[in-house]
Amino acid sequence: MHAKYEGVIGLEVHAQLLTDSKIFCSCSTKFGNEPNTNICPVCLGHPGVLPVLNKKVVEFTVLMGLATNCTINERSIFARKNYFYPDLPKGYQISQYEEPACEHGFIEIALPDATTRKIGITRIHMEEDAGKSIHDSGLSTSVDLNRCGVPLIEIVSDPDMRSSNEAYLYLSKIKQIVQYLGICDGNMEEGSLRCDANISVRLRGETKLGTKTEVKNMNSFRNVERAINYEINRQIELLEDGGRIIQETLLWDADKNKAFSMRSKEEAHDYRYFPEPDLFPILVDSTWKNELASLLPELPHQRKNRFISSFKLPEYDAEILTQSRDIADFYENVIEMTDDYKSASNWVMGDVLKVINEKKIDIKDFSISADNLAELINIINDNTISGKIAKEIFPEMLKENKKPLDIVKTKNLLQITDTTEIAGIIDDVLSKFPNEVQEFLTGKEKVFGFFIGKIMKETKGKANPKIVNELLREKISLHKK
Repeated sequence: MHAKYEGVIGLEVHAQLLTDSKIFCSCSTKFGNEPNTNICPVCLGHPGVLPVLNKKVVEFTVLMGLATNCTINERSIFARKNYFYPDLPKGYQISQYEEPACEHGFIEIALPDATTRKIGITRIHMEEDAGKSIHDSGLSTSVDLNRCGVPLIEIVSDPDMRSSNEAYLYLSKIKQIVQYLGICDGNMEEGSLRCDANISVRLRGETKLGTKTEVKNMNSFRNVERAINYEINRQIELLEDGGRIIQETLLWDADKNKAFSMRSKEEAHDYRYFPEPDLFPILVDSTWKNELASLLPELPHQRKNRFISSFKLPEYDAEILTQSRDIADFYENVIEMTDDYKSASNWVMGDVLKVINEKKIDIKDFSISADNLAELINIINDNTISGKIAKEIFPEMLKENKKPLDIVKTKNLLQITDTTEIAGIIDDVLSKFPNEVQEFLTGKEKVFGFFIGKIMKETKGKANPKIVNELLREKISLHKK
């Protein structure tokens, strides 16, 4: 980035709502069905049909507004957004414009320097999705209208972000919130969470906004960052060369790591918005709003703070564990069966998340139950097995989700705690390495680890580490001349 300039970024995030049926008809919203099977005359915009609003869409929209500190407008209306495109059979999209459902909210993001930044939310409104054009090797184009009428909320931020990293953190927060609310699965690859970026640059210290461009077609968090960096640098280079920024819409090409001009950017008047005549205004009175507020789950930042205060977890642990509602639920299910909160955190953040990430699975598909993971932690703590043996048992648990104690007994892995037996093994090891004993006695402390390794090898990792440490120091001191 150029020292003279700063980026000014606002994001428009479209979240596909997890309703069973579409926003204005009873057609299924299921992803992946055969093209043009989830359709009806309403989806296709046939003459004479009338839309009927899905109440669940309003409820989900209000929940998102409440979760992002928005004002919930008592009255909002739908509008027709007029434009012509093959995947929009009506020739207009039913959306909201002048009177949206939610306005003037904010979320906070945590920056790498440990400070926070408040990102304003201009509005959250309801709208229907368009269909999808299918391009066949550039030879022909067909249209799949299954997505027509699928309910969306559009979350429009203020131009408060100054870097691609801030945009990434904001988008991550939005994804996290919609997933916690259970209103959207947040899958960018399948298009259920989509993001457009409005980008401009200006001289540092300037308050007036520059000419903005809109970048579309970013289907991953990584591509959002790359596209924003590309466009900020492109605009700076253009200005430094004496050129001027043209307000336009750009398409991001991830393969070429470059954005290409699509069209001049439209203004609102280009869409000829006017109130939708076939739908009544939506009225959300205080009673309904309060009912919905009572349904709000514990939000990510609230859960994180509770993990820190109630379980005494480090902030880092709490942040990782609450990134996903399902991961946080799994962790809490584990600690229902064990009071070792930190060990539970270590196992979930380490071994569990490693498997989930490597296999690219959801925590719901993880093969070890929370109860069995808790039992594993408990039998380490009561000295039934060592931590080393636990690491050997874990892969066996993954295969069949067996109880760890059953595996321990089957494989004869019970920890050796008999001090007489351990003392005999220590004596044997020390007798084999008299030179190393003298090295330790002359102050070479690292030799102690050498002996620990030999003893654990002799016991196949089953000796109680605490007892080994205590007895080894006691025994080795007897060799002083």
